[in-house]
Amino acid sequence: MTMSLAEIDRALRDLRLSGIAATLETRVLQAQASQQPFLETFSMILQDELDRRRSRLLERRYQQSGLDERRTLAEFDWAFNPKLPRQACFELHTLKFLADADNALLIGKPGTGKSHIAKAIAYNAILQGIKVRYVESDTVFAGYAVDTRTDQDRLLKMLLEPELVVLDDLFLAKRIPDAAAELLQTLVHQRYKLRRSIIVTSNRVVQDWGRYLGDNTMATTILDRLMHRSKLLEFEGKSYRLKEAATRLAVSEKADS
Repeated sequence: MTMSLAEIDRALRDLRLSGIAATLETRVLQAQASQQPFLETFSMILQDELDRRRSRLLERRYQQSGLDERRTLAEFDWAFNPKLPRQACFELHTLKFLADADNALLIGKPGTGKSHIAKAIAYNAILQGIKVRYVESDTVFAGYAVDTRTDQDRLLKMLLEPELVVLDDLFLAKRIPDAAAELLQTLVHQRYKLRRSIIVTSNRVVQDWGRYLGDNTMATTILDRLMHRSKLLEFEGKSYRLKEAATRLAVSEKADS
């Protein structure tokens, strides 16, 4: 018995084929108008379903990643700080460093674009089907010290599982609690053994990490594993945030005059 379009729609939704359900009527009309072969129409309908599922999967991975914005390299203003390591940033964006289990340290002055680059790489990884976790380091580490043991174990597991972890603004507040320093050491050590990559951004030069950890030996251990297979990118120049603040102030003053 031939099903009506409404019955087909219900059946598709029961089968959780929402991609097909969303475009079926349009595809039927398109096929009738152009008299296209059945297999061509059917392949387009299947592609609609695949596209919908991929879109939902990417959105779910993005939500799980912890990223708060979808950054890209295309929107980055390279001309503002022409001495930034542009070529190295694009090389990281290819994600080859993940296959090699390399890490990336983006070190330099505040406001020079380190977080933007790290987020753009992380977002591109998500688009390529790679599991990512992004955290604002000091916020997570500060909370870790007062978490229950169960919460601490859950956080460590969350940071060990993804293929890529981004620790943004490490040592923003200089010192991190002793318990958090131990977490950082465990995290770096375990991911090194698992051959899973880490991106770290920080305003603090690596030579000072021992002071911020309160333990030079621990800092040496962390850096030994982080930098054994690592890309070190140095960010120097003017602050984008100060530039944007000055632009907003100028616009505001002009509007008030």
